[in-house]
Amino acid sequence: MSDAHTTGTNLAVDGKPMRLRDALRQARIEAADRTGVVVDLRDAEVARLEILNEALDPLFAQIPDQVDIFDRGISQGVTPRLWIDIVAHVLMGRDKRIYRFVQDTRYGRIVLAESHDVAKLVDAITDYIARRMIEREHALVATPMPVSVDDKPRRSGFWTFAFGFIVGVAALFGFALFAALRSF
Repeated sequence: MSDAHTTGTNLAVDGKPMRLRDALRQARIEAADRTGVVVDLRDAEVARLEILNEALDPLFAQIPDQVDIFDRGISQGVTPRLWIDIVAHVLMGRDKRIYRFVQDTRYGRIVLAESHDVAKLVDAITDYIARRMIEREHALVATPMPVSVDDKPRRSGFWTFAFGFIVGVAALFGFALFAALRSF
């Protein structure tokens, strides 16, 4: 029996039809391996990040539409990155074969997961997304404002003003009377 990759047929070794998506994934892996060894390491990084991005499709399909804190995409800068949200992304390690899932914090960048295996990284990103969704739920919960219960009714400010006015007038009258009696 001949191999499906060498003969060009669409039957795999076990007799099941090979899906085009699986064949494309395998071709990307092989191309990334060849490219990683040869010259163009940046293209190999992008190819590996695209493989991971494709593996994350089922996870992101499960996120409800009203949750808009995740914005997945590959940035093609000097260091290619697969962004999960505004503070977390995946980049390739120094050897260009290891995935490194990192989060930027106010104290610097922390590594959340690191692996050669795409499935392990998908699990770590799934855990991260679940934690972020729980944080979002907690932030959206409205806490009731405390209600102050006063037993004593408040006095109006009018009587305080009237008492002060009367005391002030009496003091002025007393001062004027004292000044008048002293001049005699």
